[in-house]
Amino acid sequence: MTLDENWFSETDQDIIGFSLRIREKLHEEQTPFQKIEIYDTVGFGRLMVIDGCVMLTDRDNFIYHEMMAHPVLFAHPAPKNVLIIGGGDCGTLREVLKHDCVHMATQVDIDERVTRLSEQYFPQLCDSNDDPRARLLFDDGIAHVKSAGPGTVDVIIVDSTDPVGPAEGLFSTAFYRDCLRALGRDGLLVQQSESPLLHADSIIGPMHDSLRAAGFLDVMTIHFPQASYPSGWWTATIAAKDGTVGFHREQAAEALAFHSDYYNAAIHRAAGATPEFLRRKLSG
Repeated sequence: MTLDENWFSETDQDIIGFSLRIREKLHEEQTPFQKIEIYDTVGFGRLMVIDGCVMLTDRDNFIYHEMMAHPVLFAHPAPKNVLIIGGGDCGTLREVLKHDCVHMATQVDIDERVTRLSEQYFPQLCDSNDDPRARLLFDDGIAHVKSAGPGTVDVIIVDSTDPVGPAEGLFSTAFYRDCLRALGRDGLLVQQSESPLLHADSIIGPMHDSLRAAGFLDVMTIHFPQASYPSGWWTATIAAKDGTVGFHREQAAEALAFHSDYYNAAIHRAAGATPEFLRRKLSG
């Protein structure tokens, strides 16, 4: 990350960068886990940065949060109990609770300050924090999954930062094995899996291998644009405990009962298409 006069810039692998013009820095603090910064930008609204990496902006966070929540929830036949690991900004939680079939959504993020700063600077993402179905825990997500009762969760959403620091263990076979045990019949896991242009070999491929090694029977990566993330092209990877990753509640998605700005049934179907270069990498 660099801050040059009035620009915030994030680079990836020293080959690509993304910059936002900033008006002012609104907040900065070092928590016990990470450094959090909040900026006001020109054109993209407020920006949250963690350890030098863009986490979200006002302008495009809706794409990420909707695609982390709705494809996996509509892929499950009856998602009642949802566990979110990470997701401290609460945007994914808000989207999950748009589904009336969800009876409980538990969010476990290790750093409470992410949530408190989101409540202050991104209040629109926290609209559902007081929903009686929401449970906010500030704890180690890896330990939480390990202690979860067998078959007690329908969907696990791993809304994590990059696989470094506190999030590194969330990309391991051991963690996925604990997730598999916690999931019930028809259980699904989804995890953000970064850019296919930049991270196919380092993250997406190893994630597929680790999920299968943990015992998941089917793995599928979905695609969506994300202007403020490296390369502007992002993914999430869905894994099925039993059977295949399907579109079980397709009719409900066609007749969407809540407001969305990006997700719909056509987007859901298209997002699962795999480009040839990635198909070769994942099959080879």
